[in-house]
This record gives sequence, C-alpha cells and structure tokens, in this order.
Amino acid sequence: MNARTFLIAASLALATALTGCSTDGSVTMFSSGYGSKKDAGYQLPAIPISKVPSKYHRQMVRYETKEKPGTIVVDTNQKFLYFVMPEGKAMRYGIGVGREGFEWKGTARIAMKREWPVWTPPAAMIGRQPELAKWRGGMPGGLMNPLGARALYLYNKNGDSGYRLHGTPEWNSIGHAMSSGCIRLINQDIIDLYNRAENGAKVIVM
Repeated sequence: MNARTFLIAASLALATALTGCSTDGSVTMFSSGYGSKKDAGYQLPAIPISKVPSKYHRQMVRYETKEKPGTIVVDTNQKFLYFVMPEGKAMRYGIGVGREGFEWKGTARIAMKREWPVWTPPAAMIGRQPELAKWRGGMPGGLMNPLGARALYLYNKNGDSGYRLHGTPEWNSIGHAMSSGCIRLINQDIIDLYNRAENGAKVIVM
C-alpha cells in the first residue's frame, strides 16, 4: 500500500468513525448513535448500548423484498423491524413485541405521527392494573411515558387498531416479548424511524 492509498483509507475510516457507524461487508451498524441528546426540551439519556445484543443495534442491511421503499416490515419472531429502502436495503431496528396472549399479525398503515405523545391506557389494561386509573385521561409526554419519544399510530380498514410503533424508556426490553401488543423501540431508534416513515406508509406485522 503506497502513501496515497494509505491516506485515502485512513480518511475513510475516520469519516466512518465520526458518523458513529461501522461497516462490515453488507452491514452498516450505528452503535454509536445511542448517546444522550436534547429533544424538544427533554434530555434523552444515553443508552448503555453495550448491554444490548449487537444484532438489535440499528443497522443498514441487505433486505430483498417486493415491498416498495417506505414500507415497514415487523418480524415479531426475530424481534426486528425493517424500514424498506431502495436497492435491496433496509434500516433494521431491534424491537420488543407483545407478550404471550397479546401477539398479533396483520397489515396496517401509519395514520398519525406524534412527538412525545400522550399515553392513554385502554380500559382493559386499567382493569388488569387498577393503579393506572389515574392516567385514564392521559399521561403527559415525558421521559417516563410508556410511549417514549415518538409514536406512529397504526390504523387498518376498521379504523384505529389500538397498536403503535413507539419508543420506550425500558431499553432492556428490546429483543423480548413484554408489551401489550405494541411494537417498542429504543427512543433513539424511534426518533430515527419517525424521521424516515411517512403518514400513510404500509406496515406489515408478521
């Protein structure tokens, strides 16, 4: 390797490091994108991402599908959410899914997007957890709100499905089946997805 080639390679490596990502063949990982950040007046805490299995870190991967770019595909078995991109690629996120008895599959669309959304527990949830009755009128958005920093509201042919793609302060729930049916992402990841996804986008939950 001559001096010029070495300098070019070093510059590329530095640029990759500065953008907080690493490349391994056909996979580009964004493991450095989980630091603390200020968002809409909230100081979002850093995620101890080294404690989250690397397969659940945000990464751009090869993903062959007939679905058009902008579609979201949720693989509940593998605990991955794919945002379909052009040229056979997708941004992949680790997710938490519905626990036993709360699983669901189907096709929906994003009808609304909200930043730091209000969370209103359903009546059935209040029945199971009476202590949530104080939030019957809605829990204001904030760092401890179960919907996290962003929420994408899923509707189907019957209207509001009741399910959301949303953030969560419980980063250690990613990769597990712990929710009441909604699909949860690390807050830094739902912000990234929120910025990519458009209202009306198709969402497939498998």
